[in-house]
Amino acid sequence: MSAKAKVCKNDLVVVITGKDLGKQGRVLLVKPREGKVLVEGVAKIQKHVRRNPQRGENGGIVEKEALIDISNVQVICPSCGKPTRVSMKVNEDGTKNRFCKKCDSVIERS
Repeated sequence: MSAKAKVCKNDLVVVITGKDLGKQGRVLLVKPREGKVLVEGVAKIQKHVRRNPQRGENGGIVEKEALIDISNVQVICPSCGKPTRVSMKVNEDGTKNRFCKKCDSVIERS
């Protein structure tokens, strides 16, 4: 199973490499085909926006989050509170669950 399936929307993650090393945030968007995630408050960029009078928008510089690579984040386990790798286990009824590698507890998808 690839890392793409192990990070889901609304997961709490920590950045493990790059300029935002150590920052935590909630996952806002996951793009599994591109291998990218959008994390709240991480990888801020400035975008120059042109004024658009038809829509009533003012021009200026807008600050927003950028996509970062999915391999640069680790999921924080809700039960033990530590950054962890995520494993997948198949139950007897055929459903899959995500598990914390450190405390072996289930990480629910929200």
